[in-house]
Amino acid sequence: METYPAVEAHGLIGDLQTAALIAKDGTLDWFCAPRFDSPSIFGGLLDRRKGGHFQVSPYGIDYRSTQLYLPGTPILITRFLSADGVGELIDFMPVAGDHATDRHRLVRLLRVVRGSMTFRLDCRPGFNYGRDPYELEGHEGGVIFRSRTISLTLNVVRFDERLPGERDRKRSNTEGIQMIGTLREGQAGGVVLDTGSSEPPRAYAPEEAAELLEQTRDFWRRWLARSQYTGRWREMVERSAMTLKLMTYAPTGALIASPTAGLPEQVGGERNWDYRYTWVRDASFSVHALLSLGFTDEARGYLRWLNDRVREAEDERSPLQIMYRVDGSPDLTEEVLDHLEGYRGSAPVRVGNGAASQLQLDIYGEVLNALHLADARGLHISHQAWLNTVRLMDWLCDNWDQPEDGIWETRAGRQDFTYGRLMSWVAFDRALRLSHRLGRPADTTRWTNARNGAYEQIMSRGFHSGRGAFTQHYATDILDAALLVMPSVDFVAPTDPMWQSTLRVMDAELVSDSLVYRYDPAASPDGLPGNEGTFSMCTFWYVEALARSGRLDDARLTFEKMLTYSSQLGLYSEEIAPDGEQIGNFPQAFSHLSLISTAVHLDRHLEGRA
Repeated sequence: METYPAVEAHGLIGDLQTAALIAKDGTLDWFCAPRFDSPSIFGGLLDRRKGGHFQVSPYGIDYRSTQLYLPGTPILITRFLSADGVGELIDFMPVAGDHATDRHRLVRLLRVVRGSMTFRLDCRPGFNYGRDPYELEGHEGGVIFRSRTISLTLNVVRFDERLPGERDRKRSNTEGIQMIGTLREGQAGGVVLDTGSSEPPRAYAPEEAAELLEQTRDFWRRWLARSQYTGRWREMVERSAMTLKLMTYAPTGALIASPTAGLPEQVGGERNWDYRYTWVRDASFSVHALLSLGFTDEARGYLRWLNDRVREAEDERSPLQIMYRVDGSPDLTEEVLDHLEGYRGSAPVRVGNGAASQLQLDIYGEVLNALHLADARGLHISHQAWLNTVRLMDWLCDNWDQPEDGIWETRAGRQDFTYGRLMSWVAFDRALRLSHRLGRPADTTRWTNARNGAYEQIMSRGFHSGRGAFTQHYATDILDAALLVMPSVDFVAPTDPMWQSTLRVMDAELVSDSLVYRYDPAASPDGLPGNEGTFSMCTFWYVEALARSGRLDDARLTFEKMLTYSSQLGLYSEEIAPDGEQIGNFPQAFSHLSLISTAVHLDRHLEGRA
């Protein structure tokens, strides 16, 4: 593994408790266990020498490679094409189930479908972000890598009498294990990686490996069959839905923002964050996206997780934290891994997230909007959950009108962010709707006064008459793409002259050939050096704003252009660089959530016109 593959040149696999990234050259360069937020076992994506990797690729020949998913599944197929043969590497993780476990399996199967091909397997773990040494034990059926905290077992899959190249196996505490062997048309082999196993390595029979593949395939196709979406762009919508499912921690229902940490928003820059946690905001958005496709179980699971966080906040008489670990714990202490060079030299590499303690008032609007949408779809709020909600709204009544850190987690000090006030208005409005619809008791007079106060403040202080636009906060004339949601949350009519003017100013200043910047860091310092790319979620929000404002042709063209920026596998990172490269953590839940919601909304608009 000599160089860093492009971020978008990866496929995602997972078992609903953790996930792995496989590069187009067959390298497993990101895998954490036993959970998404655990230390990495393979972290070559953040340091190609120290992080650890497991590469499976053709040896001694010129070849090109491509990737695809087995249709209707997240089973990844990497194809190696050469003049003398075609080989395929099939990567997948059998589903781990709804109970937390240290046991996770990652299956890597090789086969040759034409001619012959020599392969090299190079497995070099980097336990605990490459910090922990390990011992290597050789056995008849494979090897065990033992670190001080976790073990990794490599089991061989014997499709022939012996694994090709078994005699060439090397054992070294520093160099891992390497194997070289040749397969001919119709032959196959492979390995099963197993974390947390107390058993010695063993040889898997081919029938057993085939059964694991079939079980994984059938699980995902059954799950996808529950989708009720039949509109345009169905393949992209379903791939996004599967990606979100892969990023959901099944034991609690929590959705992480991304399975990766430290991938830069600007290559070589310092904007490198750990996204392996559950943001209240992101997961609340997921309720709308998942319900629009008919995935009620996933929405219900997240709502249970959310209610637990609301109850805990009430018990401790504290506001909601903006993010948590997948098990709900609040400790996300930020740490710099200064022994890692970072992706393509992008340092520092951070794990944990110091933004967890920020005050971001918008999350209350996202939470209440999720509860409101869920109730409208039959996921009714319980008595205890309503009591927790009432206490949450009472806290917001006392605290909405103050400076905060904002949706973009800037580190330049608190401001009166317009988006935070907007979503506070949403929180009061949706709470009032729930109270009236369900006949639940609440201090609705106080909530109404707070809602009206937020509305009047935004209209009087959030709109800059000189710019003719709603601005990022009350003390600036800078724009903020987060405000693209104003019509979709029913705060302002899409035909309102104030909104139409705002959209035109955003067209001119935040939009670059259909892609949307969230704000201008140079004009609105956020406490961090460097620049960033366009924000994929904001581009999808822009599409919906165009459609709601009557610019349907512009909306469709912008959406179609945005689809061309996806990876070969239909995946999106957080941002897109000026040259079209995907940057930031990958894949990103925000991007896929907004793709689903925008596709559903735009399809309805197009059907209405037709």
